[in-house]
Amino acid sequence: MGRVTERRRVVRIRGGAAGVRPDTLVTEEPLEIRLNGKPLAITMRTPGDDFALAAGFLVSEGVMARTSDVQAVTYCEGATEDGSNTYNVVNVQLAPSVPLPDITLERNVYTTSSCGLCGKASLDAVRTATRFPGLAADPVRVPAELLSELPDRLRAAQKVFDRTGGLHAAALFSAEGELLDVREDVGRHNAVDKIVGRALQAGRLPLAGSVLLVSGRASFELAQKAVMAGIPVLAAVSAPSSLAVDLALESGLTLVGFLRGANMNVYAGEQRIILPGAGAGAGS
Repeated sequence: MGRVTERRRVVRIRGGAAGVRPDTLVTEEPLEIRLNGKPLAITMRTPGDDFALAAGFLVSEGVMARTSDVQAVTYCEGATEDGSNTYNVVNVQLAPSVPLPDITLERNVYTTSSCGLCGKASLDAVRTATRFPGLAADPVRVPAELLSELPDRLRAAQKVFDRTGGLHAAALFSAEGELLDVREDVGRHNAVDKIVGRALQAGRLPLAGSVLLVSGRASFELAQKAVMAGIPVLAAVSAPSSLAVDLALESGLTLVGFLRGANMNVYAGEQRIILPGAGAGAGS
């Protein structure tokens, strides 16, 4: 789309000397997501993979879970006064057989931390909405040594971050450490939605046996997105929130935080982590 980065004038001060030079910044623009032509949500994102972002968002909302749930995803024209398409409005048309959720100004959006729902209501919302309730039974096991290598693999795949230093990233790995997908965005939740949306488009949901790695903290929102996509292991380089841990414990999600080198904290689902010196058949 050509709008992932932009150039801006900057006064750079180094070693007491100042100079003017151009700097590369990550682009941030609003994306309005419409469902069957009606406004549903607005998110600030880095342009690119917008259709996947919209699809992944709707998976996390419990609206759809398979490719056949989507009839069409299109950009809406006429987003500006002159009628030009800014590619900042996406409409998702559901298949006729998919029920349309209630879309009102008072809509319960449990995917955001500011939705006003209490912790118990948030957990209940995910439990009742997920299409893949068998997460706790996923038998995948991952060596701790392998997990410790994943942040470096993610960092090596962050091409736009190298130019801007201003992006979050999410990566999907197999249990053997194969990089399956990586997305970057100004919002860590958008990066995850893009991964989940791409998986839905490819008919790969649920993402059983996989590991989702995020570059920042593990909020309730990200844990919820992993559960809704059927991902059994979520790892983050920073801290989880208390509600993310609660959701992991209730849903059967393995949650790893502070993944930095050989160090990590396992907050839930430790049975899936093969500890150093333990065989694949040994318990945790």
